[in-house]
Amino acid sequence: MIAFFASLIILAFSAITSYWNPRVSAIMSVIATLIAVYATPFAPLIFAVAMLNIVSLLAIRRNQIVGVDYAIVALMAIATVYAFLTWDLGELLLLFVIVSTPTYLLVMINEGRLNVEVGVKYVTFMVLATVLFIIGASVLYYAHSTQDFSLFAIGFVALILGLALEVGIAPLHEWVPDVFETANPIAVSIIASLAKFVPFIVAYKVLLTTATLATEQILVVLAVISAISMFMGNIGALTAKSASRILAYSTIANMGYILATFAAITAPKDFVYYAIAGGLLQLFVNAFGKIGFFNSVKDGSSSFNAYLLSFSFIGLPPLMGFWSKLFIIYALVFSNFVWLAVLIVINSAISVPYYLRLVRLVGTGWKFTITNAVTLFSALAMLITLIPPTWFVELVAGGFR
Repeated sequence: MIAFFASLIILAFSAITSYWNPRVSAIMSVIATLIAVYATPFAPLIFAVAMLNIVSLLAIRRNQIVGVDYAIVALMAIATVYAFLTWDLGELLLLFVIVSTPTYLLVMINEGRLNVEVGVKYVTFMVLATVLFIIGASVLYYAHSTQDFSLFAIGFVALILGLALEVGIAPLHEWVPDVFETANPIAVSIIASLAKFVPFIVAYKVLLTTATLATEQILVVLAVISAISMFMGNIGALTAKSASRILAYSTIANMGYILATFAAITAPKDFVYYAIAGGLLQLFVNAFGKIGFFNSVKDGSSSFNAYLLSFSFIGLPPLMGFWSKLFIIYALVFSNFVWLAVLIVINSAISVPYYLRLVRLVGTGWKFTITNAVTLFSALAMLITLIPPTWFVELVAGGFR
């Protein structure tokens, strides 16, 4: 806990320092994040995502909040690390707000003037998502304490609606394509990567605590929603023309894959751990992939980087995307959701053409720039699962026990 307070104090000074020297602010933000890294086994991966986000911000020239943006990303990373550690409902919901609120500002930054129009649209959806999510989580805890199934159903619906709006799960995904295409690609890379973790972590912990009242009917509805998101995302990406819009629909599909893991929330613990491990690993695939691709959208990239990112999203072994989907499918098969596991395989096949098309759109050739360096490291991150990541399942079992 002392480390987190120390990190927050450093971040406060980092934000103040940004008015005189933004580069010093960036260094202080990195130091603040490093102090929190030791706290959880997942911290190194979160740190890597945050560092890539911070470095990519250097590519936005004439940034309206330069310096402060580094501190914002570091704050989001520290909140994400702490979300892995706590099980207190109040703290979890506070962390949800801490991660969500800074994105209201990040989505508007641009080279030149603030992108207010896209900001207004984004903030409207996010405020509604936050309200629904907090109400849903609170009602679920109260329903669990009173063993009231009717209240549990209401809270469950509110929580999933809030989560769907927050991360862009179909059919509540309307903001995603427009925001991803209109906002600055670097800003979008943060919203599409680091900002996705805490909503799912909080939802996992809330449902693991209250899931004794969950019924098969509720889980089937959840599974259907995840299938809808997969198909709408992948079909939308197939018909999209610009790289940013393809990535937007790709995100919708990926959120569907991760939502599918909630269908196994009442399964025996071993399968639950595989489901959560698959969901979290898919979040890392999505994070590194979106950082890499959106940096490529800004300045192009080498075909090698683009192919590596695409193959991981498709699920080619032994890249990270293969293992995430394998863990999800394994958990679903042994949780009596074989049909949903089959749909994940089908949707992975559907995604092949547009990911290969994405390579042609952004693979314009290598040149030494900040964005190309970020894309390279994002692509190389997909290789950390060359050795089968059973260690990741063990981390999940230890952290979500």
